[in-house]
Amino acid sequence: SLWSGGDFPAHTQAHTPTTHTPTHTMAAICSLAPRIVCAARAPKVRAAAEEPPAPPPLKAGSTYKDLNAAVKAGLVQGCAPFGNGIDAFGFYNNIDQAEAQRFADVEITHGRVAMLAALGFFVGEQVEGSAFLFDASVTGPAINHFQQVPTFFAVTLGVGIILAETNRVNQAWQSPFEASRLFLQKDSHVPGDYAWDPLGLSKGKSANDMKSIKMKELNNGRLAMVAIAGLVGQELVDGQNVFQSGVDAAAAQ
Repeated sequence: SLWSGGDFPAHTQAHTPTTHTPTHTMAAICSLAPRIVCAARAPKVRAAAEEPPAPPPLKAGSTYKDLNAAVKAGLVQGCAPFGNGIDAFGFYNNIDQAEAQRFADVEITHGRVAMLAALGFFVGEQVEGSAFLFDASVTGPAINHFQQVPTFFAVTLGVGIILAETNRVNQAWQSPFEASRLFLQKDSHVPGDYAWDPLGLSKGKSANDMKSIKMKELNNGRLAMVAIAGLVGQELVDGQNVFQSGVDAAAAQ
């Protein structure tokens, strides 16, 4: 071989190599190594440059002029066709930055609860009266289901909610005994981020990917809040299941 100095074919032994000795070959490889390493790292450098900048740290006592300023700061997300958001009642006018942070976090949290509630409405009414669920004792519109579940289930659900809220408070909120005032979240807390991802859906995602996913979650949560309000209102008015109301309306036409 070239590195061991073994036998060469006859046509190569007729002359003495001067420019392709092992020493020259190794020198050429060594000179190329840094270039190869840099070329391999180049895509990572370009990808990092595309990441959106982190929002500036919040400061209690400082204010945002309006919702547009909060959106530009990266705290609140708007979506097309309202890229700067909508604040018809002026809640964000001259709002304290810490208060704006809490508003953004509360919106995401309520959106998540609303998505679960809307799904629960439809699923709960489809399986009501089933023998496998509470011995078929839960029936009627979804707004009356919780009052019919066994006490043990209601207490267990209540304990679960308390544990979840306790963890949420410990993750995001400042201690009321140490904060300058009540209801302050930690300056480093990102609204909606509670480091809970049991399925690992965020692994391997870039910051741009996560921004897109968060926007989709926020939009679905906003829609779900409107939807669950309509579902509850409808059942309070006519006292019927959601689908049954639709069937009766279609039959009446």
